[in-house]
Order: sequence, then C-alpha cells, then structure tokens
Amino acid sequence: MDKKEYSRPVSLRRVQVTDAFWKQKMELVRKEVIPYQWEALNDRVPDAEPSYCMHNFRAAGKLNARRRELGEAYVPEKRPLVSGCHPEDRNHMEDDRFYGNVFQDSDFFKWIEAAAYSLTQHPDSELEGTVDEAIDAVCAAQLENGYLDTYYIINDMDYVFTNLRDNHELYCFGHLTEAAVAYCQATGKDKLLQAAMRYADYIGSCFGPEEGKRKGYPGHELAELALVRLYEQTGDGKYLELSRFFIEQRGTRPYYYDEEHPETVEKGKEGEIRHWYHQAHLPVREQKEAVGHAVRAVYLYSGMADVARLTGDDSLYRACVALWENITEKKMYITGGIGANSMGEIFSFDYDLPNDTAYAESCAAIGLVFFARRMLEIKAQSQYADVMERALYNGILSGIALDGKSFFYVNPLECLPEACYKDSRKRHVKPVRQKWFGCACCPPNIARTLSSIASYACTESEDTLYVHLYIGCVLEKEFAGGKVEIRMTSGFPWDGKVALEVRAQEETEFTIALRIPGWCNAYTIDGEAGCLEGEDIRDGYLYVKRVWKDGERLELEFPMEVRVMAADARVREDIGKVAVTRGPIVYCMEEADNGGNLHLYRLGTDPEPVAHRRKIGGVSVMGVTTRALRRKTRSGGEASCGNGLYTEYKKPEYEETTVEWIPYYAWANRGEGEMQVFIRAE
Repeated sequence: MDKKEYSRPVSLRRVQVTDAFWKQKMELVRKEVIPYQWEALNDRVPDAEPSYCMHNFRAAGKLNARRRELGEAYVPEKRPLVSGCHPEDRNHMEDDRFYGNVFQDSDFFKWIEAAAYSLTQHPDSELEGTVDEAIDAVCAAQLENGYLDTYYIINDMDYVFTNLRDNHELYCFGHLTEAAVAYCQATGKDKLLQAAMRYADYIGSCFGPEEGKRKGYPGHELAELALVRLYEQTGDGKYLELSRFFIEQRGTRPYYYDEEHPETVEKGKEGEIRHWYHQAHLPVREQKEAVGHAVRAVYLYSGMADVARLTGDDSLYRACVALWENITEKKMYITGGIGANSMGEIFSFDYDLPNDTAYAESCAAIGLVFFARRMLEIKAQSQYADVMERALYNGILSGIALDGKSFFYVNPLECLPEACYKDSRKRHVKPVRQKWFGCACCPPNIARTLSSIASYACTESEDTLYVHLYIGCVLEKEFAGGKVEIRMTSGFPWDGKVALEVRAQEETEFTIALRIPGWCNAYTIDGEAGCLEGEDIRDGYLYVKRVWKDGERLELEFPMEVRVMAADARVREDIGKVAVTRGPIVYCMEEADNGGNLHLYRLGTDPEPVAHRRKIGGVSVMGVTTRALRRKTRSGGEASCGNGLYTEYKKPEYEETTVEWIPYYAWANRGEGEMQVFIRAE
C-alpha cells in the first residue's frame, strides 16, 4: 500500500451539486423525504407502520430527568427486555415505555445525517431548528456516564452490553456518531458531537485489550467505520484504536458470542458455523468469502478498509480486496444488489442469484457503495467506481418511489404480484413500495446517501482531483499553486457528454484523474479518440496533468450504446437469459408497457434497440425499445403447448413484436404489475 495514492472525499461544504439528474433526487429528499420521515419518526403518518422512535427518546429523557432530580433515591422500574413491543393503540402509548425494535434509535440518527447533508446544499433555518430541537431531546436522554441507548435506559440498565450479538447498542452508537459528525460539519454545531464523544469514551472504558475490559465486538457492524470518522473529525487517536480493536478482535477464539450466549453452543458443532452470520467465524484477515448478513458484512468491510488506509496495514487491505472480489465476481446482481437469500438477509453461496426471490436489501447496496468508495480512497481503480455507479443508479434508487413517498426494503429482479401474496417463499417481495416499515432502516439510509451523493463523485489528494462519478457540480480545491474552482457539467445517466472547466486566479499545476467507465468501449477527449492503453491511463483512470489556465476546459464523451448482457454460465437462474443496459442504467420490462405473462417474451438475435425519451410517473427518463418474439397463446391466454398440463414437446410458435424497457429503478411507479430484468434469449 502506497500512502501517496490515498485520497479523501471532497468536503460537502466545498461542493454544490448542479446535476440535472441527481439534483432532482436531492431536492426530492429535501422537500418530500426529510419532512415525511420526520412525521413518520413521530408516528404521524396515517396507515403507515408506527416508528415509536421519537417517543422513545422523549420517554428516556423524562426518566433521566427523574433520575437527576431524585439522585440516589431514584429506583427505576425494570421491564422485560422485549424487542418489537407495540401498544394496542398508537394514540395511547404509555409515556415511560419503550416501543418498537431494539435498534429503533438508529432511524432518527440517519434522519439527522440526511438533514445535515441537505443543509450543506440548501441552507434551511426551519429544518435546522427542527433538528436542533430533536438533538435536545436526544441529549436529554443521555446518562451522566455517557451511555445513550433508549432500549436499556427505559427498560433495565443492568443488561447494558450483555448481548452484543443481538441487541445493537454499538450499531446505534455508530449511527449517532455518523450523524453527529455530519451535523457538526454542516452547521458548526457540536452538541450532538459532544454527546457522541461522551458515549464513545464510555464504550472505550468498557472495551479494549486491557485487563478487566470486555473483549467483545459489535453484532451488527457500523461502530468500526463511525469511530474512524470520529477520529478524522477530532484527531483523537483513541477512537481509531477502538475501531481497530473491534476489527482485530472479531472472530478470535475463544468466541466472544459463545461466552455471551453459552446456551447456544451445541456440542460438537464448530464455532465457524455458529458465527458466520455475524462475520465472526474467523479473524478478519482469514475471511475470503462474503458470508452472513449482507448489510453487516459490507459495513465491516468498509471499516476494515478505513483502518487499513489509516494504519498502512497491507494484510488488512489484502483481505478487503479478496472480499471485494468474492462479492463482485460471484455474489452481486447486475443491479448492484447483494444479499440474495431472504432467510436472514444473507449472502448465498457463490453464483446463487435467483431473480424472483432476491432479497437485495436497499441498505446492502448502500453498504456496498460505502465499501467501494473506501477502496477508491486507498487506490483509484475503476472497478470500484464501476460498481459504486451501478449500485447507486440501480440497486439504491429502486428503493425509493419517484415521488419520494414510498420505499422498497427488498429489490427483486423479477416480480409476479400474485406470487407475492400466495407463495410463502416470496412474501418478502412487495409488488408496490410501502409507506414505512416497522424495521425502517432503508428509507432514512437512502435519504442520507442521496443527500451526500457529492462525496462519492470525487475524492482528492494533495495534487490530484479524482472524478469517480460524472455528476454535475461546482467544487473548490486548494492545490499548492492556489485555490481552484472546477465546474463539471454532465448529461449522465442519459447522455455521455461531460465537460470540466477550471476557474483560477493564477495558473496552477495539478492533475485531474478521470474514470473511464467499464461499460464504455471507446471515448473522446476534446474531440480526439481516447485509448484505454497509454501512458496517461492507469487502472481505468485517465490522468490529465498540466498547468491549468483560467477558463481552460476538458470535454469528454462516453458513448452510451444499448448493451445486451449475459451472466456467468454458473449463475443457473440466468442461463439462456440476457439483460438490457445502457450506460450505467439497467433496464427491465414491466406489465404496464408490455402486458402480462412477461415470461413468454424472448429476445431475438437482432433486437435493434432504440433509446428514446419518455415519462414514467411524470418523470422524464430514457426508455429503450427492442424487437422481440412472443410465444403464441390460445384465446384463454395459456401458452400454446398442447392440451393438458403436460404434453409431448413440440417446437413452440412465436410472433414478432416489440418490448418496451424502462430503467429498473423506475419500476412499480404505475401501480401493481409484473416486472422482469432478464429475458430469454434466442
């Protein structure tokens, strides 16, 4: 690992997104999603599953006030540690009870983070005031020793840190810290940051290699990368060391979760089998295959990459590379979705990527983006940005409706609505997006990711600006020769034309590293044909180093041709099938355009694709039309295969037709209907 190659995200306070595509998504989050989610967190959305989140903070604050008032005379009522507790009537919740899931606090912290990022792009005194009041409520719930988790504060403090595997205290701390750093960077206000630091210090007093401290680690990873972010914000090395401790300790023997849960240890059953779900089956450097809960896994790998970068740990970096390759080469959907198995939201075995039962949780795609950017910070290689781009445009955007008011938790690549209701194996798949979820990790996670999209577009080192995603923006960067403003315009994802203009008071020497997308076979720069092999190309990036003058421009064009893609032959679900893509966008067929029984369609040898502008749900997108064949049917609508359920095979007859394809992320915005990404090929 060469630390000279390291880069860091450009501060959101020095970037203004102007991109036509992503600015619309960010404005959707600002105007619709953030206000809507605040109502949801306060249980004020009719017909949506209640959150109980803010109720719990206020309840914990009242108990804490009573604790301070009475001092030693205070004897808290102890309640059973039951997660998922719901009142019979949401309008008559008891003031001092905890409701919802054990990790409910985290939903609020993700909302704050989204609001913070939004404020960097669009100052809003009313939103900032709402956040400040909410932060007051959170800080009122924090105990004197720094502990802050409403589940235990309300129920029973005797059980703090006694069930790391299942009860998410350190996960909630991670989201608290991410939110606190983001809000401090956006507004300069540090009340929540101080609360996060006090909680981190308390955790550090309980965990570590020193004698008498716990040797545990998070059951749901996130604290690892949040502690790194706290270190980078404060410069205090103890937070980096605590992150490294959690990573180094994970998977070591004796297994911490065996000591924590001796009742689960079965005689003769290997620990690796017991603990793979939490990525605690082996020390992290020995893990070569992505296993277990997909979100937890990519959060862990992101933390590993952070620690590897900051400590120069080459063996930890190599472990990250091996895990990245396993995910992207054997366990990732064409949409950038990961975590194929709904039973536990987990990675399945290599090449097992079913379309109709896919889980592909929105949060897992977000975690993959986190992992990708951190690998890019270590080394600019286009493979990481290619996956990051694919997940953002497809696996993540599919999780939110075009109007921002409903959400997918699960993102299948094929949907038959009848099966969602009648087949127990597919009940996790929803044919329409939901207003909210009792376990609502995905909606606020999507909001914070879209609001911070600029932090994924570019990273910087001392003398180089790395452009990973072509997102229109105006950013400032300081080089040795002075401060420079760079204006990037982009037609992505529908048009491959990009321009960068430099504004500088003095001539300044620096380098711009431009990613050459993996889906692009050729490109032009300033009207001249580019070449993927040359002295200025390294790892899929074109390095342009020069003394830049004020007003100097670079113009690039990446032709966006419709491509017909096939999966590796070892992906059994997709053998004999293909998918349609254009640029970074994956497409799908939908019943609204093509009628039902999408399984009867087949793509011919010469599909003659045509891209064209159209609208879905009032939003302009680029659609694609291809020629296709449709298996002929009898009047009853059944495939013409003879009489009876099973008959002697005869070559079926097909009729020529066309298929309309829409961006995968835009499906299910026109009511309930069938959807399919892969189509049979001739």
